[in-house]
Amino acid sequence: MPSLGADMQRGVLGHWLVKPGDRVSRGDIIAVIGTDKADIEAEVFEDGVVERLLAKPGDELPVGAVLATIRGDAGPPAPNEPSAPAPPPAPASVRASPLARRLAAEWHVDLASIAGTGPGGVIERHDVEAAAKHVPPPEPARPGASEPSVALSGMRRAIAVAMARSNWEIPHYYLETSIDMRTALAWLEQANAVRPLKDRLLPAAILLKAVVRALAIVPELNGHWVDGQPRSSAAIHLGVAVALRQGGLIIPCIRDAGPRSVDDMMQGLRGCVERARSGRLRTSDLSDATITVTNLGDLGVEVVHGVIYPPQVALVGFGRIRERPWAEDGMLGVRPVLEATLAGDHRASDGRDGARFLDALDKLLQKPDTL
Repeated sequence: MPSLGADMQRGVLGHWLVKPGDRVSRGDIIAVIGTDKADIEAEVFEDGVVERLLAKPGDELPVGAVLATIRGDAGPPAPNEPSAPAPPPAPASVRASPLARRLAAEWHVDLASIAGTGPGGVIERHDVEAAAKHVPPPEPARPGASEPSVALSGMRRAIAVAMARSNWEIPHYYLETSIDMRTALAWLEQANAVRPLKDRLLPAAILLKAVVRALAIVPELNGHWVDGQPRSSAAIHLGVAVALRQGGLIIPCIRDAGPRSVDDMMQGLRGCVERARSGRLRTSDLSDATITVTNLGDLGVEVVHGVIYPPQVALVGFGRIRERPWAEDGMLGVRPVLEATLAGDHRASDGRDGARFLDALDKLLQKPDTL
């Protein structure tokens, strides 16, 4: 059972996509894991042949529990080992992923009325979302009637636990700076002029790349707080906060972001967002990020003061790029300005470290051709 975040203790095996005897290669999707936040596609990280399926659909298991065994070669099973058993027959009851079941209960959707489009007819999240559009809204409460209590959804509960832990454990400090984006946006416009529409860059791509470059200058902000001490990470795994259309928040990860080009960063961002919003996230997408970036500029927010996601030690926030008066060299003009913020864990870094990071971020965005 993979660990899909610091707040995850257990997961539910939704269904298998392989059977004993199947050959698998690194990166293949072999199962769906249900968590409080989403149904996650579990990848395999080695080549081989599926030997045994040790967990059954519906089993709730702790992180680290063995779900299956994979033989690293295509030869016969080892001596004295029984051959892998055949998978159990599919149950006659409704087959649905854990997340689909939770959403169906919350939205009062009858699973038996849905034809699943997942593997083997399994009902998945998008099936429930489509069916929910045809469910009539509940009747309004009668005047004077007491309001019913509302149970937290699995995702809302997971967010509540993580954010309560963050505010309880982490002594936050906050810094903010204004960045002139004129040069960066001009470079972006010129770069997009020679690209096909599908390959064009968004401002978010250069912002993420600048964050990565600034972390190389101030590595104290990249890592985790573990066992009472900071642990910096040599690799930069960039968590990107994604708001889901049905509500809630999930943080997929752009892994090994350090050596990525701006174009590669754009592809990584686009892939994470698409998989998050379609319910097709993979285990590698949710491996522990070393820092998180949240950007609410597309919703009109000007300044973002975020909450650090434990055990990370920093969070970067970006607001909307907007035109503002800007004075430079005694001249007043109008510039596109971005408000960038940093939330830092005061146990792992100080305000001076945070200020160095924001200063580096600003300087890097003034030279976008060097990113």
